[in-house]
Amino acid sequence: MMQSTQITKDTQLCISLAGRPSNVGTRFHNFLYAELGLDYVYKAFTTDDLPAAIGGIRALGIRGAGVSMPHKQDVIGLVDSMDDSALAIASVNTIVNTDGHLRAFNTDYLAVVSLLASHGVPVDSTFVVLGSGGMARAVVAALRDSGFTDGSVVARNAGSGQPLAEEYGYPWRPSVGSDRPDLVINATPVGMAGGPGAADLPVEPEVVHAASTVFEVVAMPVETPLVRLARDRGVRVITGAEVQALQAAEQFALYTGVRPTPDQLERAATFSRAG
Repeated sequence: MMQSTQITKDTQLCISLAGRPSNVGTRFHNFLYAELGLDYVYKAFTTDDLPAAIGGIRALGIRGAGVSMPHKQDVIGLVDSMDDSALAIASVNTIVNTDGHLRAFNTDYLAVVSLLASHGVPVDSTFVVLGSGGMARAVVAALRDSGFTDGSVVARNAGSGQPLAEEYGYPWRPSVGSDRPDLVINATPVGMAGGPGAADLPVEPEVVHAASTVFEVVAMPVETPLVRLARDRGVRVITGAEVQALQAAEQFALYTGVRPTPDQLERAATFSRAG
């Protein structure tokens, strides 16, 4: 059971910076701080002055910051160093402040690499990545660095899809067409709760039926139409909730030096989605 911790002058502050802040990260991190008896507190913020906000992190000794859209690229010129996880995709979702030195990471990338390995997805699988936004970039880089060679980026927007594919050495296509890849990764907003495509599939059902693994990046809801169809067909599923929990767990470890147990992470993730 969680116990409240008194905030003092020694309490470490961690924050998030987002265009549209939510309570998910706040609830996740604060749940674990209380669970583990850590003298930390987490608060979500938004800002219209990113350089001043990053300067505040440095000047006030804020231990860490989660970075969401639209700031993931803009912070690159404001930090002191970049971890390989952020360099791999030229995108930042985590900043760690160590005695005034701001180092940038991308735990989305780290989460995708970890999940591909832990679920035992064969590196010789054929694949498609659906989408060309920031999360698609993390997925494509993770695939490349994990040794996947036989796949493509599928995006209707040639202006973003083609450069993304070419940057990482994969072909781009506007649609899946007649291909039936082993691994289907949805990095689009299709299926996201509250969005215009909440009830839709990002690909034709036949593509899902033929797949060995479906990797859903959308985290809310956990059971998207894509996940439900894949489960119904007996296809191995990696969910967006797993991505969200694992990337947040990596952030938590970077901030605190503590790695929660799988049970603690599961309970924190459940708590974070309930609010």
